[in-house]
Amino acid sequence: MTSSHHRQQPSYRQPGVVLTDHHFSVPLDHDRPDGEHIELYAREVSATGTDPAGLPWLLYLEGGPGFGARRFTGRQAWLERALTEYRVLLLDQRGTGRSTPANRQTLPLRGTPYQQAEYLAHFRADSIVRDCEAIRPLLTGGAPWTVLGQSFGGFCTTHYLSTAPDALSAALVTGGLPSLDATADTVYAAAFPRIERKNLAHYARYPMDAERARRIAAHLTEHRVELPGGHLLTAEAFQSLGILLGTGDGSHQLHYLLEDAFVPTPTGPALSDAFLEGARSLLSYAGHPLYALVHEAIYAQDPATPTAWAADRIRAGLPRFDVAETLAGDEPLLFGGETIHPWHFTTDPALVPLRETAEILAARTGWQPLYDPARLAANEVPVAAAVYHDDLYVDTGHSLRTARAIRGLRTWVTDEFEHDGVRAGGTRVLDRLLDLVRGDA
Repeated sequence: MTSSHHRQQPSYRQPGVVLTDHHFSVPLDHDRPDGEHIELYAREVSATGTDPAGLPWLLYLEGGPGFGARRFTGRQAWLERALTEYRVLLLDQRGTGRSTPANRQTLPLRGTPYQQAEYLAHFRADSIVRDCEAIRPLLTGGAPWTVLGQSFGGFCTTHYLSTAPDALSAALVTGGLPSLDATADTVYAAAFPRIERKNLAHYARYPMDAERARRIAAHLTEHRVELPGGHLLTAEAFQSLGILLGTGDGSHQLHYLLEDAFVPTPTGPALSDAFLEGARSLLSYAGHPLYALVHEAIYAQDPATPTAWAADRIRAGLPRFDVAETLAGDEPLLFGGETIHPWHFTTDPALVPLRETAEILAARTGWQPLYDPARLAANEVPVAAAVYHDDLYVDTGHSLRTARAIRGLRTWVTDEFEHDGVRAGGTRVLDRLLDLVRGDA
């Protein structure tokens, strides 16, 4: 039995909601319940005027990895729908938000880079789900709960269905059905064609951006440019702004960033302070370093095979994404996507001290499979998933194959939203998924 402890703080209010902070102590390694413990934080949200004690729980698992649960104000986005019938738990997954942090400031407390990497090996979906199972009895009295998993939270939900389905009354996934057997190499081999399509769609919408992006990339190859806070803006780092292209308004954000990148100065054109500050806010991993550190590990399922910087190796075989090759010709610059590279750990001050730790994680073997196809094929939990057509971050083909492999899962495939549909779509996405799991749609 896992050893865990719970501390609840007095409730407080925002417009339309009552909030309660929960703190839990859980084992770092759930196979060693008497060993070291870490803290988890979760925020309970209920609607004003309701008795939350009489409502079922809905657990929200944020995307990432490495992001704390979204900080809503009042009844924003899908919360408006959820709070009509649930008390909601917004969990800061281990290492994120107000849970015991894992970053350049705290990880040296673990010891050597090797010891840091061994610590971070406990930050995948398997440990997160066991955290959920440690805290569920403390909140529900042992009753099952509904889980809503966004993006990586959907990966965690799929693991939950593989290992503890009796804990779930329903499972809702948005943009987060993972391949059950793909390696990191397979994931990124499928990703780069999608990334290119998103680029071409952006330039079709904003043809003037093609020359702007080339000009910025050329400037960055000829000048050393530091962002506020010491982040080195290389041409490759500039390409990472393509991560915007997977959200509903991301293409428009990128366009507005590019359109006033240069200003005249006494020594010639220079990148503007406004552009540099905008780029810094988008590129910095200071608020979510775990995203960079364990991103490829979430795809690691073969104990004998390291991830070995899979995205970087795949990209190296694609000259279309090479800045020098692009600038030598006349093709538009291709931005990147949701990919992590070794140079992230040489350009970002939040990651530079963790470079050796990242290298050790990339070389690590012994990763265990995260999903149980046989158990999923026999699934009895009501499951519904929103699958976004040509999702930049999660391959649609992989998601649909997994949907067919999970017994009883119902899909809603749509091109109305991008990857952030559950947030951008207000109440509509959650409402649709609830109708699907209940047989009302």
